[in-house]
Amino acid sequence: MNQIATLDTTNYAAMAKAMGMSVDTASKEKSSVLARLRINHNPIMGETEVKGKMVKVEVVGAGTYKLEIPDGPTYYSETAVIRPFLQRFMYKRFIMGNDKTPNRYVKTVMSDNLNIDLKDNAGGFNCGKPAGYIQDFKALPEKTQDLIKQIKRVRVLFGTIELANAVDGNGNAVDVEPTPFIWEIDNRDAYKTVGDLFGKLGKMRRLPVQHSILASTQERKLPNGNSFYLPAAELDMTKTLDMDNQTQETLASFLGWVQNYNEYIFNAWDENAHKSEDVDAGMVEDFVDIDVEDFA
Repeated sequence: MNQIATLDTTNYAAMAKAMGMSVDTASKEKSSVLARLRINHNPIMGETEVKGKMVKVEVVGAGTYKLEIPDGPTYYSETAVIRPFLQRFMYKRFIMGNDKTPNRYVKTVMSDNLNIDLKDNAGGFNCGKPAGYIQDFKALPEKTQDLIKQIKRVRVLFGTIELANAVDGNGNAVDVEPTPFIWEIDNRDAYKTVGDLFGKLGKMRRLPVQHSILASTQERKLPNGNSFYLPAAELDMTKTLDMDNQTQETLASFLGWVQNYNEYIFNAWDENAHKSEDVDAGMVEDFVDIDVEDFA
């Protein structure tokens, strides 16, 4: 009776769970997706007819921004105008699959800093990275060093983006409306580049959403002659953007997305941590069942 009396009837999630709707609620949360922003490092080739022959040509250049629309097309642009709404931080680790298991990522929850241990979807913390500051990396066991090298620190940027002179995967010009996106920035240099912009805004006591970022890319050469690209970005301080009702609704949507994502990771952590506990408990029972005389 006391339990019924303490239910918060204004809390939809609590009431839905009490009424057996948790499965439906979870499925709706999972369907909430955002466009993904990345940098396209390699050109996209197509074919065109030249003097009656089909010749391969570059239809989308390397070093373009790539906006992947969920269950839709992908758009490309050399430059973009980004309105940042918020940033979060996480760890992630790529695990190569084999004949029995597919490729997968271990990811942590998103936080506003990396100074705490973050639960991950494998049932551990920080994707396996040891807690605390590592004073002497070389003193760690080689396997631990290899593991840490696989774990990437990620700055997650949420915002809206306008692509300048956008094209599709065939190089055809397209019009793309300003689009909400998520960008997982795990390259060390790119991480710092975007972080410097947020740092500048903080020193000026300005909110990210009040200014736009003018984004292009810079080419970097590898020793083997290949190229990769990093973001080149600067703040547009010539005008201050208003926090109107639509902006506030978009911000609320991003915050809700982060909350739903973190709940998903927390649930995965609970499931996989318990599996680990079951394994550990079984090992303990095996040891308990061993008669000490067996070792005499």
